[in-house]
Amino acid sequence: MVKERILAGKTALGIEFGSTRIKAVLVDETHAPVALGTHDWENRLENNIWTYSLEDIHKGLQGCYKSLCDDVRSQYGIELETIGSIGFSGMMHGYLVFNEKDELLVPFRTWRNTMTEQACKVLTPEFHFNIPQRWSIAHLYQAILSGEEHVKDISFITTLAGYIHYLLSGEKVLGIGEASGVFPIDSVTMDYDKEMIGKFDALIEKEQTGWKLEDILPKVLCAGEAAGCLTEAGAKILDPGGKLKAGIPMCPPEGDAGTGMVATNAVAVKTGNVSAGTSVFSMVVLDKMIQGVYEEIDMVTTPDGMPVAMVHCNNCTSDLNAWVNLFDEFADTFGMKIDKNELYGTLYRKALEADMDCGGLLAYNYFSGEPITGLDEGRPMFVRKPDAKFGLANFMRSHLYSALATLKVGNDILLKKEQVSVDCMMGHGGLFKTPVVGQRILAAAMNAPVTVMDTASEGGAWGMAILAAYMMEKAVDEKLADYLNNRIFAGQTGTTIAPDAADVAGFDAYVENYLSTIPAEKAAVEGFK
Repeated sequence: MVKERILAGKTALGIEFGSTRIKAVLVDETHAPVALGTHDWENRLENNIWTYSLEDIHKGLQGCYKSLCDDVRSQYGIELETIGSIGFSGMMHGYLVFNEKDELLVPFRTWRNTMTEQACKVLTPEFHFNIPQRWSIAHLYQAILSGEEHVKDISFITTLAGYIHYLLSGEKVLGIGEASGVFPIDSVTMDYDKEMIGKFDALIEKEQTGWKLEDILPKVLCAGEAAGCLTEAGAKILDPGGKLKAGIPMCPPEGDAGTGMVATNAVAVKTGNVSAGTSVFSMVVLDKMIQGVYEEIDMVTTPDGMPVAMVHCNNCTSDLNAWVNLFDEFADTFGMKIDKNELYGTLYRKALEADMDCGGLLAYNYFSGEPITGLDEGRPMFVRKPDAKFGLANFMRSHLYSALATLKVGNDILLKKEQVSVDCMMGHGGLFKTPVVGQRILAAAMNAPVTVMDTASEGGAWGMAILAAYMMEKAVDEKLADYLNNRIFAGQTGTTIAPDAADVAGFDAYVENYLSTIPAEKAAVEGFK
């Protein structure tokens, strides 16, 4: 049956460019993955710029697609010649600029580069809208402020996903979620904010760049809209072997934040998701724009244009993992061989026996800097009062709180200051592998119910495939949230945990101490070299 669907082109393909892996997911009419492809790659630091070359991008694209074709051949004994629809996604933000001959003007500047502080300090107050350093417009304005020669030759600015889409379709477009990391979006017009575009053009008028911002930005498209087709040239780039046919419909390219929202069914108003692993970020879909401007909160959109408040933290489980590894080493020293999953589960569950405020224990999980709390570098640190209740349960709860404390600091602005309401959060990532524990801690942090699905999704590449399928399958006026609820996630089960009042109060008390002791963490950074 699956073989026949693939041969008939009753499929959708999503390919997502992550920071270390490119992944392809092919789904059939049931929206279940039927074939996978992967390609590992790595960014490089050249002249103090984090980058991938165009050759890296092209080889990665072809390598991932070939891996997918190999999987189709291995499983079903057929060649992949056609696909129902295709979508591409990737790491958001960054800076890819081309001249009128489509020549790359400077090496790709990825989201990792923090070289745009000067630009952000001008743009944020000018727009009355937070512009993070990784955004494309921050990179563009910084290049202007720095007097870079290439600026006058810019004909087109885009992101990684936008470049791949243009390479294969010839269309200079972005999905609205991806576009929201390029320049602020107006969720009423579903386009770039016209007033802010005017302010930007006025800012650079004296620079005589020779272009207006609107002339070089990609066109904004919402989920479900057509975004061109795979050209003959594009088919040869994707599949140099020549088996893939041109003419395949392509959906708007999206960012990894948007595909994550789709993959966790978190695009409806008053829902959100938290991805918790090495780093952690939350996305909350708003029913209205927030009033204040906060460096802790990035304003982006869902793939169908609804405003989203994003809180991104650089640190999450690394310090927690380090302590679990220490306990593992202790056990190994005494000749005890403990399964790592069992060790994690036992230690996590022990945290549920702790005092709600951790009994005078405090931990900082900062392996790297954390802008939300004003740190350029990090030093993992554990502190306790002399009269603290120093036991294993409080120790583990303290480190679980620490993993989400900075995320809570950012979200407390939304929940307490802006009075944003959240009906449900979806949790995914390594923190939630042990049932109940991570959910309960996150529910306390967000003061909202947290759901973890029984089966983990395929991640962003699968979410991108679903967006490609949505473009082809949606009924007239069928909203993305309804499509996901009724066609993709219907019948799937998960576990939902509501916030416990005592947990919420305990985490609040912990964070109060956490923030008041930040000067000690800063002193550790300055003194412990």
